[in-house]
Amino acid sequence: MSASAHDPEHVLRRLEWTVIRRLDGLLHGDYRTLFRGFGLDLADLREYQYHDDVRHIDWNVTARMQTPYVREYNEEREVAAWFLLDLSPSVDFGSQQVRKRTVSAEFVTVLARLLTRHGNRVGALLYGGRVDTVIPARSGRRHVLHLLHAMASRPQLATTNATDLKDLLRSATQSIKRRSLVFIVSDFISAPGWGPLLSELARRHEVVAVRLYDPLEMDLPDMGMLVIQDAETGEQLFIDTHNAGFRKRFGEAAIRREAELRKALRQGGVDALELSTDDDLVDAIMRFTELRKRRRQLAAGVSFPRHLQLNA
Repeated sequence: MSASAHDPEHVLRRLEWTVIRRLDGLLHGDYRTLFRGFGLDLADLREYQYHDDVRHIDWNVTARMQTPYVREYNEEREVAAWFLLDLSPSVDFGSQQVRKRTVSAEFVTVLARLLTRHGNRVGALLYGGRVDTVIPARSGRRHVLHLLHAMASRPQLATTNATDLKDLLRSATQSIKRRSLVFIVSDFISAPGWGPLLSELARRHEVVAVRLYDPLEMDLPDMGMLVIQDAETGEQLFIDTHNAGFRKRFGEAAIRREAELRKALRQGGVDALELSTDDDLVDAIMRFTELRKRRRQLAAGVSFPRHLQLNA
């Protein structure tokens, strides 16, 4: 592949043409489905109407007026989004032509560009054995190119200590002060114990876990005798994939890892988007859009107080 194919400007232009252009058609410009501001300014008070969000009821006014009143808000349109990027050696794996690192870079580039072209700001924390780079949240196309270049120019690590997402999550908690939309982009192949820090982060921010994976990590085909190597420690192991029992145990272990990961994300209270190396990026972002819609529907589905139902 030519050097120009890895040039950030070339990559961004390609994604603007092949992905963002398609998303414009599918979403019809409704990017508020994807991104929403967190700040709200009180604009007015009015009587409650059917389908209003009961969380906006002003109980003091309701008590004085003897009828439900709700607050109306003007939404702060700007979103601050942060990408927590796991760039440890395991994300360099890919069984076909595409590595998890490439999928990560393209997803981040598209989301960052969608955000910044609507006046929002994006920042990033880059992790490769430790958090070694913090890119402050800024807006503009040039800033997206800077973020893409920071990801693309990092050298591939031969080996390192085992990934520990606790370091990444702890750094994010310390670095991100304002309530933000936070994407954790990782394969989540990590030392255990990061769940409590994820929960802490999710209490302060709206968090989406973007889980990178390769199909070969889930289902090992019959490929004969192989030498496999741990991407992070460099440890090598000779295996016989002809052995049906071995392939079955491999699949069962993968299922257990999946169940444990999903449980940890669920307990952390975060949404999860799974992103495979053989995914279509537009399809993946449309899945993310549906995820956001369901989250909003659940948030708005608070039951109305029984003693007020007759007045509604």
